[in-house]
Amino acid sequence: MAQKLTKREEDYSKWYNELVVRADLAENSAVRGSMVIKPYGYAIWEKMQAELDLKFKQTGHQNAYFPLFIPKSFFSKEASHVEGFAKECAVVTHYRLKNDPDGKGVIVDEEAKLEEELIVRPTSETIIWDTYRRWVQSYRDLPLKINQWANVVRWEMRTRLFLRTAEFLWQEGHTAHATKVEAIEEAETMLEVYANFVQNFMAIPVIKGVKTESERFAGALETYCIEALMQDGKALQAGTSHFLGQNFAKAFDVKYASKEGKEEYVWATSWGVSTRLIGALIMTHSDDNGLVLPPNLAPYQVVIVPIYKGEDQLVQISAKAKEIKQNLEKVGVSVHFDNRDTHKPGWKFAEYELKGVPLRIAMGPRDLENNTVELARRDNMTKSVESMDGIEQRIKSLLEDIQDNLFNKAQTFNDQNTHTVNDWEDFQAKIAAGGFVLAHWDGTAETEEKIKTETKATIRCIPLEGDKQAGKCVYTGQDSVQRVVFARAY
Repeated sequence: MAQKLTKREEDYSKWYNELVVRADLAENSAVRGSMVIKPYGYAIWEKMQAELDLKFKQTGHQNAYFPLFIPKSFFSKEASHVEGFAKECAVVTHYRLKNDPDGKGVIVDEEAKLEEELIVRPTSETIIWDTYRRWVQSYRDLPLKINQWANVVRWEMRTRLFLRTAEFLWQEGHTAHATKVEAIEEAETMLEVYANFVQNFMAIPVIKGVKTESERFAGALETYCIEALMQDGKALQAGTSHFLGQNFAKAFDVKYASKEGKEEYVWATSWGVSTRLIGALIMTHSDDNGLVLPPNLAPYQVVIVPIYKGEDQLVQISAKAKEIKQNLEKVGVSVHFDNRDTHKPGWKFAEYELKGVPLRIAMGPRDLENNTVELARRDNMTKSVESMDGIEQRIKSLLEDIQDNLFNKAQTFNDQNTHTVNDWEDFQAKIAAGGFVLAHWDGTAETEEKIKTETKATIRCIPLEGDKQAGKCVYTGQDSVQRVVFARAY
């Protein structure tokens, strides 16, 4: 294998970038700020997709697909929405085509300006609500609960693989409801779906909350969010769910006839997570040796590496390895048997350590004689020799333990790096050290901006759970209704 990764404590950003590339997750493309997601990285995204898609359908949503291009005029219909995305949009202004103008077979290139410029979708509220105007006529058409798996483009100036790229993959849900209560329930339900997924499948603890007015999604009346803490002490927004009120319904004239025959505007939500979650996965669990993956999302949960001299030994080991592989797959464990003869076992061990495979099985001639295998856990780097008898259930149990251990380790880190402060000097020191800081805030955008300017910390969320007692703002000393979560963030 290549030289070791940069250590996290030496240069966290460099460590992250090296790990993404060397673990074969992604690489930069020829297009500035865009990435190529490689098969191993995409396999993680596919596992995320599969579980989230199942959860969406269990909560009554259907998948659809909407156009990549959005007429520029659509954005101007919702003022705060266009303002929120104006600086990030990629715009198509011209088209080029080959034409035979006189029908004589003389092909010429034509270039012309579009009658209306098109926005390459940064998010799809506008094109979807223009569509919903045709889909919604009566209360019988509601609720309308649609999800889209798609790519979006936001012209970011400072990019980093997975965390912030000009183009990325995501899902975006868009729902329409007859009442305000139903729409708020939908937004809160999807927040719970995200929190459940991130905690139980990604093994990442999160804080659930709502954004301040200045941090809300452009066009939303309320933005619910989950916030995670990375190993370098910075926060990362892991998912958002928005209560849009009737803003988009009014902008695009989406009305329905109620049971009483009265014409009403519908109530809306939107919600989404993206390939940024892969960045969160890396930065929560991985170490100086490489990637560490929770079993629930690992492309393969177990790898079997044969240790042999000569073809005869390989044949014997392979027969047993394939038997174990088949038995593990029968109980729902994904397994890769690496019988390549182009690399030695030590090289393979290092490769799978770098790629974060949760559990490694090593098998040699002596193991066949003793009816044993060597198991190596990636999460805590421990090894054990186990009998082959009942190995399938033992491995299933180990994978569950690895999943729990990763969550508990991350939760312990969060607990150790979450601080409650009451004065400005302590606040500045804790923010500089990194982590979540729980402090009172007077509720004004002016104070929020001053704190951000002086410390580079933002209010990550107003937590939905926890300390709700009133107090005094850490910056102004004015009255505060509850503590909020501050942190420097990605």
